[in-house]
Amino acid sequence: MERGNVLVTGASRGIGAAIARTLAARGYGVFVAARGLARCKELAHELEGAGGRAWPLELDVAAPASIARAVADARELGGGASPAALVNNAGIAESAPLSKATDATYERHMDVNFHGPRRLIEALLPAWKESGRGRVVNVASSAGLRGYAYVAAYCASKFALVGYTLAVAQELGDRGITVNAVCPHYVDSPMLASAIRNLVGTTGRTEAEARAFFAGQNPGGKLVSEAAVAESVAELLEGDESGLVVELDGTETKLHRPNGA
Repeated sequence: MERGNVLVTGASRGIGAAIARTLAARGYGVFVAARGLARCKELAHELEGAGGRAWPLELDVAAPASIARAVADARELGGGASPAALVNNAGIAESAPLSKATDATYERHMDVNFHGPRRLIEALLPAWKESGRGRVVNVASSAGLRGYAYVAAYCASKFALVGYTLAVAQELGDRGITVNAVCPHYVDSPMLASAIRNLVGTTGRTEAEARAFFAGQNPGGKLVSEAAVAESVAELLEGDESGLVVELDGTETKLHRPNGA
């Protein structure tokens, strides 16, 4: 079944690519958006080869001008219509003890993990208000639900994203626009692979030991799969509830309604 078009940020690899593949397989037209246009083109070509609809977009979510260009390009590629849905997946995670985290550390995290999603939502909101329908899923993190040592900037940005998600959902509740968040614990992804390399380098653990360490930090004792995140995103896009926070812990999916039933 052919569905509307969805813009997925950070879609050239990892969780974003898994989301793009899942949505294309479900009949969505997918704008594959990331800073690296070449990789976006590769994935869009792959999706089209599998019978899907996809368009590559160059997008730096930390740059307002890039957001404006990408939204305009998506509208042109979509035949004059703005994307009907948005998945804010692009993000960064840098570790640093409090003594070494600088203003720039916090600003980078807020620019990418919070202001990027906020600006994209606000850029697409007028079209959704006019049509009376829109869908947003923000890929946050368990770091938007609890604190982790050495990643205070990351936690602060993800808490901001979750809070913004809930506030916007409350404000737009009667507009036909849903805004929800997915908060996975540690995901078996390229971002985690980088964290594993860092842990190996700083502690001397083997890669297997480092991977087991991160899996053990998840309440379910297992790493979350990229496919599980992608399925949760798809289900939220296809539902009508707003203000939901879906927590994935490796074995269990927990549904939170912080705004109330």
